[in-house]
Amino acid sequence: MNSDAIKKGPGCAPQRSLLHALGMTDEEIQKPLIGIVSSYNEIVPGHMNIDKIVNAVKTGVAMAGGNPVVFPAIAVCDGIAMGHKGMKYSLVTRDLIADSTEAMATAHAFDALVMVPNCDKNVPGLLMAAARLNIPTIFVSGGPMLAGRVNQCKTSLSSMFEAVGSYRSGKITEEKLLEYENKACPSCGSCSGMYTANSMNCLTEVLGMALRGNGTIPAVYSERIQLAKHAGMKIMELLEKDIKPRDIMTEDAFRNALTMDMALGCSTNSMLHLPAIAHECGIELNLDIANEISSHTPNLCHLAPAGRTYIEDLNEAGGIYAVMNEINKLGLLKTDLITATGKTIAENIKGIENTNPDVIRPVENPYSKTGGIAVLRGNLAPDSCVVKRSAVAPEMLKHSGPAKVYNSEEEAMAAINNGEIVDGDVVVIRYEGPKGGPGMREMLNPTSAIMGRGLGSTVALITDGRFSGATRGAAIGHVSPEAAVGGPIALIQDGDIIDIDINANTIDVRLSPEELEKRRAQWTPKEPSITTGYLARYASLVTSGNRGAILEIKK
Repeated sequence: MNSDAIKKGPGCAPQRSLLHALGMTDEEIQKPLIGIVSSYNEIVPGHMNIDKIVNAVKTGVAMAGGNPVVFPAIAVCDGIAMGHKGMKYSLVTRDLIADSTEAMATAHAFDALVMVPNCDKNVPGLLMAAARLNIPTIFVSGGPMLAGRVNQCKTSLSSMFEAVGSYRSGKITEEKLLEYENKACPSCGSCSGMYTANSMNCLTEVLGMALRGNGTIPAVYSERIQLAKHAGMKIMELLEKDIKPRDIMTEDAFRNALTMDMALGCSTNSMLHLPAIAHECGIELNLDIANEISSHTPNLCHLAPAGRTYIEDLNEAGGIYAVMNEINKLGLLKTDLITATGKTIAENIKGIENTNPDVIRPVENPYSKTGGIAVLRGNLAPDSCVVKRSAVAPEMLKHSGPAKVYNSEEEAMAAINNGEIVDGDVVVIRYEGPKGGPGMREMLNPTSAIMGRGLGSTVALITDGRFSGATRGAAIGHVSPEAAVGGPIALIQDGDIIDIDINANTIDVRLSPEELEKRRAQWTPKEPSITTGYLARYASLVTSGNRGAILEIKK
């Protein structure tokens, strides 16, 4: 075992003395050393309950004969970080989390790990670490938030952001805005729709790295504590059988994840995270296959923000395994793959029923015959961009309009709030990519302001930044190459006509190659806004959004 390096023989007496200093007995030291990566903190609503999850995991590990030891991982709340400098620090934490977990797990020679994440970058960061370390690992998240209720209807954080736009445009009163504020987020947990955190927790089940219910059992349910105890017990079985993350997260597993991404209508951020996780597994996940998978994968779920159902509803309908079983009626999943249950996907999903066809549409009656996410290309985005097709109004699937160009989120927000955006416009927000931001901020404030003003069926937004999973509308992100490296988005001017055809997977600006080259010759790179600290180092190493914004050492 790995921990023999700090436990066995006379040469390890100094290390054992330090283990004794922790209060460990000889009996504990002889057991497998199981690291529990705790993302607990007191600022992220999705993480405030993780101390209870961790204690349950410790119980499960000890019940199964392991020696559980907790160490921390950081996490940022995207909702709290939204709309200010703090959002520059969201995506970049994914790599801090992976790196620090790698350091802790290797330095202390853990035999296996239980990852306890919950929110947006925390889950993919720990999946990246799991792949990198490749010791037996299982995931159990903090769980999703319950939906709020306003006007006898379920609601969530995306409704809260859109309510701000409605208030500023005079569509609702200050009293109604306050009601949303007090009722949109009624419990701890990751925000209640199919936003990025819940997308990644659900896809962790699909990848095979978590037990059934990890993505959907609400944070406040006692069943979540039981799940954590079972995860603690299960890691001892995975250690005994020597089942490692790269045995589970194979190329076929990532194809399954992309397939279920399309069926569930997950956040566009999954198109950043899945390639990054795959990269750590030694697999290059080319997003060109996303449209191919989408072309024959029906979209079965319209959870918020695309529709009026929530993760709690998905849980009651049978959860992720029920959606997998439904999709597999078309033979679209590779089911002989081993998972963290110790069983194959086929064994996991056998007999799991879809108990609510209004939440999980049968494959015979999908929301659409193609998947929830589309990857677009054209002279505006030669290396691709991404849109959550399932959350776009039908009349906006094909749109042409004049560009209104802004060099930051703040500039765009000022224009939207001043009423400068009108029906037909295409809002372009650039220099917000991985390098240009730096940090590739989410644009939930601009998209929510557009929706709140009633422009969601007439106005498109494109950016080299990214979007929250709470975003809906014709919001097209991850434009690559980004403006900071001279991508075509840097050359667009106010009034240029942009053509978007989501069903055809195309996005173009009506400019000839000659005109684009003429503008390129006159283009001057924008001075970086941040030149010191972690963000400056990140900007020097990060790649484009189409490659998952991975960090790459220049050779």
